[in-house]
Amino acid sequence: MPLGWMVGTLLLGTALVGCLVFGWMMFKRPLELWDWGTRRALARAGLEKRVVPSPAGPQTVFVGGAGPVLVFLHGAGHQAGTWLQSVRALGTRYTLVIPDLAGHGESAPRTGPIQASDIVSGLEAVISSQARGQRVTLVGNSLGAWMAMVLTARHPDWVERVIAVNGGPLKGTNPDVRLLPATRQEARETMAQLRDASSPTIPDPVLDDLVRRSRTGPLARFSATAASMEDWVLTEAQLRTMETPVRLVWGVSDALMPLDYAQRMLAVLPDAELIPIPRCGHVPQQEAPDRFMAALQQALG
Repeated sequence: MPLGWMVGTLLLGTALVGCLVFGWMMFKRPLELWDWGTRRALARAGLEKRVVPSPAGPQTVFVGGAGPVLVFLHGAGHQAGTWLQSVRALGTRYTLVIPDLAGHGESAPRTGPIQASDIVSGLEAVISSQARGQRVTLVGNSLGAWMAMVLTARHPDWVERVIAVNGGPLKGTNPDVRLLPATRQEARETMAQLRDASSPTIPDPVLDDLVRRSRTGPLARFSATAASMEDWVLTEAQLRTMETPVRLVWGVSDALMPLDYAQRMLAVLPDAELIPIPRCGHVPQQEAPDRFMAALQQALG
C-alpha cells in the first residue's frame, strides 16, 4: 500500500472523527462547545490565561491590554468567555482582567459546593495580584454584580467605580423564576423570563443542555450553599454609606431581577445612575452585545 495513500486515509479518518465529535457536541453539549469556543477566542483576542493562587484554590483569569483596569465578573453558571464581545469592542484601551469565578470555568474548587466566601476570596486574590496597585472598575453581571458590590464594601480603596449589570447585593429576586429547570419545557419557560420576547428562540439542544447542567453544574453547586449566602447580602443601610460611584446597566425585560430592583438601589446609593437597555433581559452582553456596549461606554464615560 503506497505511503501517501496511507497518510491520506489516516488524515481523512481523523477529520471524519473530528466532524463526528463536533456534531455530537453541537446536539448533546452545545453549551460546552460554546464555552470552549469563547475561551479560545479570548486567547486569540490577545488575552493571556493566567493562574492565581487563592484561599479557594487556583483561580483562572484572562488578562490583556493596557490602560485603566476593567475587571469583568460573570454570572452564576457562566465563565469568562461570556464577555467575549465586550473584549472585542474595547480593544486595547483598557487593561482587561476577566476571571472565572471560583468553581466556574477552570477555577477551583472544581467539585463540590461553591461558597460565596470562595468567590470573594478568589476575586480578592485575582484583583490584588493583577491590578498591581491600580484602582479598578468592576463590571459585574448578575452574581458578578453582587460580588462587585461586596468587594467594594470590603475594599473601597480598590475600586474606582462599579458597573452593575442586572444584579446587586440586596434581597428581592423573583422566586418564581426557576433557575434549575428539570425538563425542557421548564428550561424554555426560564429562558423566556430571562430574555426579551423579541429575542431569537433558544434551540431545543441548548435547553436540554441547560437541564443537564442544572443537576451538577456550577449554578447547582452554588445554589446548594443558599443557607450561607445570608452573610454576604448587603442592606439598603449599607448601600447608603457606599461612596463609590455605581452605574446600573439594566436589561429591562429581566423577570429575575426586574427594573424595580435596580430602582431600589438607585434610591439609596449616594452616587448612582440607571442606564436601561430596552428589549433586553438578564444577560445583556450576550443577548444584545451592541446595545450593551453602548450602555457600557456611557457607564464608563
